[in-house]
Amino acid sequence: MRRFPISSVLQAIAMLGIKSLRGVCITVGVRAYLGESLNHQSLRAIWRHSLACALVAQQLARAGSMDKHAAYTAGILHDIGRLALVAISPKQYAALLETHCGSAASILEAEGELFGLDHCEAGLRLVADWKLPSDFENIVSDHHSPRQKGDPWDLPGLVNVSCRMADSAGFAVFRGCDLTPYPDLLEELPDWERKTFCANVDLLTLEISSKINSVESV
Repeated sequence: MRRFPISSVLQAIAMLGIKSLRGVCITVGVRAYLGESLNHQSLRAIWRHSLACALVAQQLARAGSMDKHAAYTAGILHDIGRLALVAISPKQYAALLETHCGSAASILEAEGELFGLDHCEAGLRLVADWKLPSDFENIVSDHHSPRQKGDPWDLPGLVNVSCRMADSAGFAVFRGCDLTPYPDLLEELPDWERKTFCANVDLLTLEISSKINSVESV
């Protein structure tokens, strides 16, 4: 198919579609919000984890019946509370990420001791302050909550699994994060998603790394 250079916003919208363009804008916005913090390896991990979660969520949604654009947006924003903690004290938060060990959820208590609230609580405040749809409340507050067999396969559940898959694929927010075995995460997926989603974590890591590198090269 013949390609033409895009020279206007309207052409970009026509090419990508409104929903895709929204995801691009949010990605750029999150990256810009972190600003110079991206120069710090520990804080850059927040950005890479959020982007990895969004990419996994998008693929899981595409494998099933959910809206892939909504899933991507939910994934990129699930950790927005960390942006608030970075804004409060980037050096302190970077030091915490460098030294903390345990499950992904275990850092919530350490954040509370350091800042008076954890990143899930901070995320809820940003959902209200930024007037985001109320659907994001469960996404930002429950992505570390344990899932039980029989829990509904909805957008918060998809992001919950996507977050842990991003960790297992090598994109955890802190290096000392305990990882859920990838086969166990696959077992949490509905039958159709499990049959159609990437079964090899190394292949998933390569795919995500390639896409993140493409975004970061822009």
